[in-house]
Amino acid sequence: MNRGSGMPAQMSMDERRARGKDARASTPRSIHSGWVPSPRRPSPVSLLESQEANREPDLVPVRHGRMMVAPATFYRGAANIMATDLRETPPAGLDVQLCGDAHLLNFGVFGSPERRLVFDLNDFDETLPGPFEYDVKRMAASFEIAGRDNGFSAADSRAATLASVTAYQDAMAEFAQQSTMEVWYASLDEDQIKRAAASIAAETADKAKSAKKHHGKAREQAKLAKRAAKRVDRASVKAHGRDSLQALSKLGEVADGRYRIVSQPPVVIPLRDLPSGLSPDQTEQLIRDQFDAYRATLQPDLRQLLERFEVVDAARKVVGEALTGGHAGQPLNREMHSLRSADALEAGGRQHRTRRYRETCPSSARSATLACMDASRTGTGRSRSRLRQREPQTASRSPKDVSR
Repeated sequence: MNRGSGMPAQMSMDERRARGKDARASTPRSIHSGWVPSPRRPSPVSLLESQEANREPDLVPVRHGRMMVAPATFYRGAANIMATDLRETPPAGLDVQLCGDAHLLNFGVFGSPERRLVFDLNDFDETLPGPFEYDVKRMAASFEIAGRDNGFSAADSRAATLASVTAYQDAMAEFAQQSTMEVWYASLDEDQIKRAAASIAAETADKAKSAKKHHGKAREQAKLAKRAAKRVDRASVKAHGRDSLQALSKLGEVADGRYRIVSQPPVVIPLRDLPSGLSPDQTEQLIRDQFDAYRATLQPDLRQLLERFEVVDAARKVVGEALTGGHAGQPLNREMHSLRSADALEAGGRQHRTRRYRETCPSSARSATLACMDASRTGTGRSRSRLRQREPQTASRSPKDVSR
């Protein structure tokens, strides 16, 4: 990197290693071994209540009900509480683009822009630059809580938690040896997951056969590994079936010859059933304007693809515990020149909530944060809307649209 260009200089491998050692010296790992609530810690209940001012009043009880089901569901909805607690912990000074809510259920399989199934983080509504420890601690705590919540022993829950952070540590050590481009394009697709699961199953089976001592335990581990490999195969088949056509059959219906979103209150309420103070025509125009504004921000190839679709309906949708009560849009769209359900497409959005880490993270990288949000919507299939395809209308596009 040109040091005189005003851009940050890239560090060499030796410089990065030295920086890491300095960070460990100033913030040793032992300092994270225990946590004591700060005397200034606000009440967790007051933190949750403070969020309700920006939520739909009729959905607040839904959020409370979801969080009360179990410790794991409370944890999913309590990212703001954990962010407040983490603010008082000492960071090493190594900032990254945080997921912001890296609990284990926000990892999963989804379709990449290249139509491959990949395993990765799949929720970036709270993404913001900040200390890397925040994501690691939220992930590790989620494993411990899930273990307890599912009836695992304390030893097994601890083992799962340690395995998760050990895997993170190993991955970081591997990435540290790679080039910037190798790290950028690193991914874990379904074929790699299947091979890994099958390899572990075969390895544990071989150990069970050759084990002389603790033979029963070895056989049990082999059974669990084989069962896990089968679950991976079933999950792959299920993921391939979760496409726009499947979502259309679940969330859409035909009324008077047109597709529309099925009303499923309080989880899904079409805008036609929501009091807004606007006429149906005004509401429809507002949705179309927002969709057009979003489409204009995309790179040319993606913008041209979305220009083949139009919005035909929209709804308010309740999402996960953390965002229940927030504003989540679910437009229904379909192909313009045909009513074939196979041409339906999901593409909606949510209100982003980056306030949780805002006080601990710099605002200088806000544009990077927004770029990550757009990227997470473009490739992951996380949006909740329907599109119908329409014929390309390149003749109607102005030179300004083409060059943008």
